[in-house]
Amino acid sequence: MAEAYRFALVGNPNVGKSSLFNALTGLHQHTGNWPGKTVATASGSCSLDGSAVELVDLPGTYSLSAHSPEEEVAAEYISFGSADAVIVVCDATALERNLYLALQVMEITDRVVVCVNLMDEAEKRGITVDIPRLSQLLGVRVVGTSARQKKTLPPLLRAALAAARENRRESVPVRYNETIEAGLFSIAARLDELLPERTPNHRWVAMQLLLGGDSAVRTIEEKLGRPLAEDPFLREAIRLGCERIDRSEENAETAAATVLLRHAAEIASQVVYAERRNGFSRDRKADRILTGKKFGVPIMLLLLLILFYLTVQGANYPSAVLSSVLFGFSDILSRWLLAAGLPLWLHDALILGVYRVTAWVVSVMLPPMAIFFPLFTLLEDVGYLPRIAFNLDKPFERCRACGKQALTMAMGFGCNAAGVVGCRIIDSPRERLLAILTNSFVPCNGRFPILIFLLGAFFSPGEPVVSALLLTGVVCLGIAATFGATRLLSATVLRGEPSSYILELPPYRRPQLGKILVRSLLDRTVFVLGRAAAVAAPAGLILWLLGNISVGNVALLRYLSDTIDPVGRLLGMDGVILLAFVLGFPANETVIPIAMMIYMAEGALNRTLSASAMNGILLANGWTEKTAACVIVFTLIHWPCSTTLLSVKKETGSWTWTALAAALPTLCGALLCMLINLVFH
Repeated sequence: MAEAYRFALVGNPNVGKSSLFNALTGLHQHTGNWPGKTVATASGSCSLDGSAVELVDLPGTYSLSAHSPEEEVAAEYISFGSADAVIVVCDATALERNLYLALQVMEITDRVVVCVNLMDEAEKRGITVDIPRLSQLLGVRVVGTSARQKKTLPPLLRAALAAARENRRESVPVRYNETIEAGLFSIAARLDELLPERTPNHRWVAMQLLLGGDSAVRTIEEKLGRPLAEDPFLREAIRLGCERIDRSEENAETAAATVLLRHAAEIASQVVYAERRNGFSRDRKADRILTGKKFGVPIMLLLLLILFYLTVQGANYPSAVLSSVLFGFSDILSRWLLAAGLPLWLHDALILGVYRVTAWVVSVMLPPMAIFFPLFTLLEDVGYLPRIAFNLDKPFERCRACGKQALTMAMGFGCNAAGVVGCRIIDSPRERLLAILTNSFVPCNGRFPILIFLLGAFFSPGEPVVSALLLTGVVCLGIAATFGATRLLSATVLRGEPSSYILELPPYRRPQLGKILVRSLLDRTVFVLGRAAAVAAPAGLILWLLGNISVGNVALLRYLSDTIDPVGRLLGMDGVILLAFVLGFPANETVIPIAMMIYMAEGALNRTLSASAMNGILLANGWTEKTAACVIVFTLIHWPCSTTLLSVKKETGSWTWTALAAALPTLCGALLCMLINLVFH
C-alpha cells in the first residue's frame, strides 16, 4: 500500500504560494471554509515516488499572532491539523520579511521545510540566495523553487517527505531577552509534565500563555479537555512570568516580535546578495515616484482620469449598438410569442416589462464594465493597488482607521458588495466595521452609467475629456465623503485608536494579459452583469405592473411619484427620480429606465432611447443643471443596493449595523442635495 502524507503550505500574501499549490496539484483540488470561520482553505492531491500527498493551502498571512481569522486558521492548523510537515513559502526577492513567519512556524513544529520561491524573479533582479547557508542557519531543509519551472518542484516534495519520515531534527531556536526566557523556561518545564505529547512545541505553548494568546490556549484546552490554569504549579509559573514582564515595563508581544524581526534580518544579511543596479533598485526608484509625497497622489489621480476617460470614450458606441441589437430582437421575440398564442397581457409583461428593462440594463452596463474591469485588473496585476493603499494610509490613519480600508474602498468601485466582503482583510473588528459602513460612499459599477450619462448630457456634451475630469472629481468627492464618514464614526459610535499592520508593496510584475482578461471578464464582468440582470428581470415585471395598473385613471408609478414629489423638490430633484431611486433599490442600474418610464407615461420602454433623446425628455420635464447636480450627488451618496446590505448583514451579523450602513450615506447625500438646492435656488 502506498504511503500517504499531508503537507501544509503557509506563507505571506503574494509569495506565489497559490501558484505553487496549483502547479503541484493541477485540477485535483477543492476549497472550503475552515470550521466556524469565513476563511477559505484549499486542498489538493499529487503523488511522488509512489507516495500519495495531500497539500493543504492555508490562507496567506504575515504572522501567527492570531489577531485575524486568517492567522488563527493558519496557527491552529499548523499546531493541530495533523500535517506531517509544514512547507513555509518565502519570496526570494523579499526574504527578510518572509523569514519572520518561518521563524514563528519553526517555534510550533520541527517538521518544517522552507521553500524559497520566485527564484527566477530574484535572478532577474540580480538577487542571489545562498540556500545551503540558509539551511544551516535555520536548522531545517531549504529548497529553492519557481512555480513556472516545474523541474524545481519535485525536490521540494522530496524534502517534505524526508522531514515527515525522519525522527526529530532540532531547528535553531530564537532566544528572547532574559525576562521572557525565564518565564518560558518555567512554564515549558511544567507543560512537559502536563501535556502527553510534544506537539505543538511546549515552548510555543508557553509563549502563548505568557503573552495571553487566548485563541491558541483555548484550542489546547479543548484538546486536553480541561483548563490549563487549573494546575496550581502552572498557574504560579504564569503569574511569576507575567510579573517579571510587568516589572520590566515593556510590552512582551512587541519585544518578542522585535527579536524575531531582528533575527530574520540577521539571517537574511548572511544569505542574500543583491546587485543594487538591478531589480530592487528599479522598484525602489519607481516607488519613490509612485508613493512619494510630491507625485504619489497626482499620479494616482492621473491614472484614475485615464481609466475613466477610456471607459467613457470607449463605451458610448458599443453601448448604442448593443442597445439597438437587443431592442431590435425584442420585436422578433414578440412575434414568436404572439404566434405561439400567448395572451396579450402576459406578452406585454414579459416583453415590455421583463425583457426590455433587462435589455436596457445589459446595454448600459456591459460596455463600460468590459473596459473598466480589465483596466482596473491590469493595475492590480502589475502591483499598483497596494501603492494606492500606501498613498491613502495616512489620511485613513488621521480618521482613526486602517490603511487597508483603501484596498476595500478600491474593491467597491467594482461592486460595493464585493468591497464589504473584502473588509475581512482588516484585522481589527472596529476598523473592519468602519470600512464596511462607509464602503458605499464610493460609486460601484452600477452607478457609473448614471454618472457618465448625466455629466455628459448636462455639463460636458460631446467633450469626453471634460466628462472624464468631472467624473474623476465626483469620485474624489466620494473618497472625501468616505474619509469624513469614517472620521465621524470613529469619533462617535466606533471610538478607538488605529491599529498597526503590515502593508506589503509587492514587486512590480509584467502583467499576464490572458489571466487579466479571464479574471476581469469572467470573474467580475459576467458575475456583476449576471447579478444585475437577475435583479432587473423581476424589477422589470414589477415596473410594468406599476405602470399599467391605475388608480383613478392615474398609473401607480405616476401616483407614487406625485405623492413623494415634495420630498424630491426639497432635495433639488422631483418625485419621479426619487421614486426611481426607491424602486432601484435592488439594482442602481434600473434608476434611469424607471425614470424614463414614468416621464413618458407609457408604462414600458417602448423604444430605444439615445443619450440625446433621454436628455430631451429630462429637459422637457423641467430638469436644469441644478437638478442634474443634485441627482449626481444622490447617485454617488445614498443607500446601498439590496445585495450590498445583505452582505453587510452577513458580515456584521447585526441588523443595527446594517440599518446604519443604509442610513448614514442616505443622510449625508440628502444633506448635500438640500445644500445645493438652497445655494442655487
